[in-house]
Amino acid sequence: MAGGGAAPQPKQDEHQPHPVKDQLPNVSFCITSPPPWPEAILLGFQHYLVMLGTTVLIPSSLVPQMGGGNEEKAKVIQTLLFVAGINTFFQTFFGTRLPAVIGGSYTFVPTTISIILAGRYSDVVNPQEKFERIMRGTQGALIVASTLQIVLGFSGLWRNVVRFLSPLSAVPLVALSGFGLYELGFPVLAKCVEIGLPEIIILVVFSQYIPHMMKGEKPIFDRFAVIFSVAIVWIYAHLLTVGGAYRNSAPKTQITCRTDRAGIIGGAPWIRIPYPFQWGAPTFEAGEAFAMMAASFVALVESTGAFIAVSRYASATPIPPSVLSRGVGWQGVGILLSGIFGTGNGSSVSVENAGLLALTRVGSRRVVQISAGFMIFFSILGKFGAVFASIPAPIVAALYCLFFAYVGSAGLSFLQFCNLNSFRTKFILGFSIFMGFSIPQYFNEYTAFKGYGPVHTRARWFNDMINVPFQSEAFVAGMLALLLDVTLRKKDNQTRKDRGMHWWDRFRSFKTDTRSEEFYSLPFNLNKFFPSV
Repeated sequence: MAGGGAAPQPKQDEHQPHPVKDQLPNVSFCITSPPPWPEAILLGFQHYLVMLGTTVLIPSSLVPQMGGGNEEKAKVIQTLLFVAGINTFFQTFFGTRLPAVIGGSYTFVPTTISIILAGRYSDVVNPQEKFERIMRGTQGALIVASTLQIVLGFSGLWRNVVRFLSPLSAVPLVALSGFGLYELGFPVLAKCVEIGLPEIIILVVFSQYIPHMMKGEKPIFDRFAVIFSVAIVWIYAHLLTVGGAYRNSAPKTQITCRTDRAGIIGGAPWIRIPYPFQWGAPTFEAGEAFAMMAASFVALVESTGAFIAVSRYASATPIPPSVLSRGVGWQGVGILLSGIFGTGNGSSVSVENAGLLALTRVGSRRVVQISAGFMIFFSILGKFGAVFASIPAPIVAALYCLFFAYVGSAGLSFLQFCNLNSFRTKFILGFSIFMGFSIPQYFNEYTAFKGYGPVHTRARWFNDMINVPFQSEAFVAGMLALLLDVTLRKKDNQTRKDRGMHWWDRFRSFKTDTRSEEFYSLPFNLNKFFPSV
């Protein structure tokens, strides 16, 4: 070109191959369009199977440290399952109304372990008495901690925070809500690779390859890939067990690989209805309550990312801040119920079930409500529920490898709203995601090597308040991205477009888009009782 000038740039969107979509296309059933009843029941059972992993793994880790045996472990699993069913009903009817399963959360585990290690329980000799006293202490901490989310959610304070969230700052938050759980994937699978690896291979083949070979057929194998793959590998694992493959193996290998070492079936009663304060009256200790509140705040941030991923895979519009705040309030009610019933653990959005929405391409609210019914049903019929709860952990970890990846990719999908040619965008994305992995890695390595976190004072509760948040990848990345996105902001239209805020403008208020009212309106005209702007 004469004079060495730059070639003229094409107009924006002139050659854009993939237009921006505020609703994810190609979803078979969205929130308000349920599948036929037989299919919905099977899909609901599949959600129940997926959420069992966390429901079993957390009590299996905590209860023995509390002094409980197989009977106590089975009862805690039943209680956690029962409360999860109630909380899921509350969230789908009165919370965000998204198809989100509310189950146990790993975020609360470090704080619960600190309560277990508290000095006032060290002189208790009777294991049963020790278990009950620790459980009552955990209940008290959870009851107090629940007030944080209840106040932030129902008062609308969290709505005011989320209003600053842009597609750019949502990317690290949502992405690391999935990718940040990598430690629960292949590392757990590899503890028994002979059953974990076949599970992930069969799951990928059934969900991704077979549907392409059966063009024009009904989506059976991909939609029910979890049921098919788990059934096949579970039978295979049982054959290995009864065939004596692990007869001379190390105790850890037998616990991980065998299908008859969980101890849940023998310890579970035939019929039992969990009830409030079943372990006795809660006890309250101020330091432990503050530490649990810090864990509750971390769970709040992580659940915000998971809610956004659920809305994406349910083919809903971006969540209005008021609806997200409402959901957080009901999640606080869920933590309150966890404390009242004595689950030993707090509640948050189940990330694995969010990934299952992507695998099945079914984001129906009714399906998740059916799964909540299965949770309550099998929590009362203990023996039957214990059968499904005894699925070996490597099989569950294989499922996580796919589901957590789906949730992480939901976060990456928000890049379509951002200007990736902006150096500001590149800095915020790269720095927040890198530090989101790097800081928790440092805290986790330090804790594993030293036995305590980098912040180490005589006040264990204060240590937990600092160490626990920085051990969460999603919390570090999300909060850092939000801080940078808000403070490194020029008040001009170009920066606003680079952040992608202009795409979310019509979803900032509940009533500015008719689709938001369709997806998120409460029944019985209850919207008037909650902040909406």
